[in-house]
Amino acid sequence: MKRSVLAAVLFAAPVAAQDSLSIVPPSRGQEPSERIQAPSGAAASAVGGIVRVLDKINGTTSDLQLRNGETADIGALTVTMGDCRYPTDNPAGDAYILLSIRTKQDDAAVFEGWMVASAPALSALDHPRYDVWALRCIGVD
Repeated sequence: MKRSVLAAVLFAAPVAAQDSLSIVPPSRGQEPSERIQAPSGAAASAVGGIVRVLDKINGTTSDLQLRNGETADIGALTVTMGDCRYPTDNPAGDAYILLSIRTKQDDAAVFEGWMVASAPALSALDHPRYDVWALRCIGVD
């Protein structure tokens, strides 16, 4: 009896945690900054940021330096930087970069959201050919 009660409690905990999550589905034509909230904490916006793109087929990397709102094409992708934020108490610290990454061929969104420089696997691009990750903000004192 005790085992069945313990099992019920253990299996119910993840379900309760899932109920508290709120996911906003993407809508066509809506800017990523309109539906995604910035990371919590005191942060300031920089003028732009740097992201690194790895082509897994060719084994080459390229760094894109983008200003907020700027778009660049690299390979089969179009990368748009919405915002680059950094902690106000540590300007040389972590970078949070809002990106929209789309395919050039059919303009399909492959990633829209915040990438965190210190934790690239936290919010990663899932693409068979390319890896993209945030490096740092630019124009930070």
